[in-house]
Amino acid sequence: MSRRYDSRTTIFSPEGRLYQVEYAMEAIGNAGSAIGILSKDGVVLVGEKKVTSKLLQTSTSTEKMYKIDDHVACAVAGIMSDANILINTARVQAQRYTLSYQEPMPVEQLVQSLCDTKQGYTQFGGLRPFGVSFLFAGWDKNYGFQLYMSDPSGNYGGWKAAAVGANNQAAQSMLKQDYKDDITREEAVQLALKVLSKTMDSTSLTSEKLELAEVFMSSGKVKYQVCSPEALSKLLVKYGVTQPPAEAS
Repeated sequence: MSRRYDSRTTIFSPEGRLYQVEYAMEAIGNAGSAIGILSKDGVVLVGEKKVTSKLLQTSTSTEKMYKIDDHVACAVAGIMSDANILINTARVQAQRYTLSYQEPMPVEQLVQSLCDTKQGYTQFGGLRPFGVSFLFAGWDKNYGFQLYMSDPSGNYGGWKAAAVGANNQAAQSMLKQDYKDDITREEAVQLALKVLSKTMDSTSLTSEKLELAEVFMSSGKVKYQVCSPEALSKLLVKYGVTQPPAEAS
């Protein structure tokens, strides 16, 4: 039945579904997962890097985490080339707002403007939806720390804890069980690593397969910090989600 209605993004099926948008969401289900957790003193983002080959030169820059402005960062799941276009759009919009109003752009306004762009790609013929989901982490003076999730349809919502990408249903149900409202940033890191260790396809967690970033307040300013591989390895051992490296004899 779907065959007649899935050739264009602009055609509704008789059940009221847009199949191409649903297929874009399926594409994200095959991507490396990302988890975001809102704590009382910051936001934690953790992403899984898919290492497709041992011969691949691991990137020195981050693959899943991107800084949009001084007060906003995001984690990505899906087609990276699509994500790069949207991230650049978001960065330009944030700078335009700062130039016009001399203050940082409110986080939700930035997310909404990006989702308006995404929505446009589901409404006009000849375009395909962006095959990417984002987790936005940020701080503004109106609502403090915030975490938003958006998908290819252009929908977005505020979350206390969210997961996108592969096995996101299993991760979401684990977060629902273990999340507490007064969670600290350190506990949020521990929870995110625990959830990822149980939902990732690979058997063991290592710093090469993960990225960890945090948005928090430091001496009155919003700070975005990506965890180094060495510090991440220590965290994985500390929380017992990986084995310590064997000592050379």
